[in-house]
Amino acid sequence: MKLVALVAVLLFSIVQAPALVPDPPKQCSDCADWNRDTEPSRLFGNTYSVGTAGLSALLVTSPAGHVLLDGALPQSAPLIDRHIRALGFRTEDVKLILISHGHYDHAGGVAALARFTGARVAASPSTAAALRRGENTEDDPQFGFGRKDNEFPAVATVQELKDGEVLRVGDIAITVHFIPGHAPGSTAYTWRSCEGGACKDMVYADSLSAVAAPGFRFTGGKDYASRVDLFRRSISRVAELPCDILVAPHPFAAAGKTCRTYAADAMTRLEQRVAEEAKSR
Repeated sequence: MKLVALVAVLLFSIVQAPALVPDPPKQCSDCADWNRDTEPSRLFGNTYSVGTAGLSALLVTSPAGHVLLDGALPQSAPLIDRHIRALGFRTEDVKLILISHGHYDHAGGVAALARFTGARVAASPSTAAALRRGENTEDDPQFGFGRKDNEFPAVATVQELKDGEVLRVGDIAITVHFIPGHAPGSTAYTWRSCEGGACKDMVYADSLSAVAAPGFRFTGGKDYASRVDLFRRSISRVAELPCDILVAPHPFAAAGKTCRTYAADAMTRLEQRVAEEAKSR
């Protein structure tokens, strides 16, 4: 009877365990493709890929709690939760959520994941502002797409990071690198992961693509200055990071690349954009 009672209690606790409640799904032309499921995997040591086929989310683990980098789309949150559990970890043990930049395809799932885990959410000041408003900030190159296209579930409480700051959870130490360009608050994060006596420098580098809403010019407009030199410095900064394993918010963008080749490709595309804007004036 005691065994039966114990089994009943365990079953009841499983049934009653809280579940992650996602926000309504985001509708966009690429959302279904970006949110395709894929198997979670270990990248190296205590760093794991827990995102979707088209959107990165990384889990860095420690006995004292875990760090999650990015939350993908609102509809990605249950997949991220499932992937963390499939790897043998508890989503509830995530203590810190970091964001690459405040666009719906990378910050959309953060609100639900933060509600469920109670984790601290942290980002650059500009990205923190976007998270609080649930939309790109007005100085974002993609702001002109409009609120309907840009909006995502807002996060009320966000810690603002400093460039060069080191964040710690247990024995995890993640360094913050501001790389404005793709978005005003774009950020790269670096840390070391070890496995079998070997350690590698891990880099989660934000998007470096010069994507903008119609009418926006990286070379400057009537009411705003050029962003080109700032963007170039950010790209150069990524090239100089200690970098053994690189991941970008869209996995395909960094596939098979080093930080230097990722940056070099981005610089080429930026210069092409600058030339196109010069021709259209």
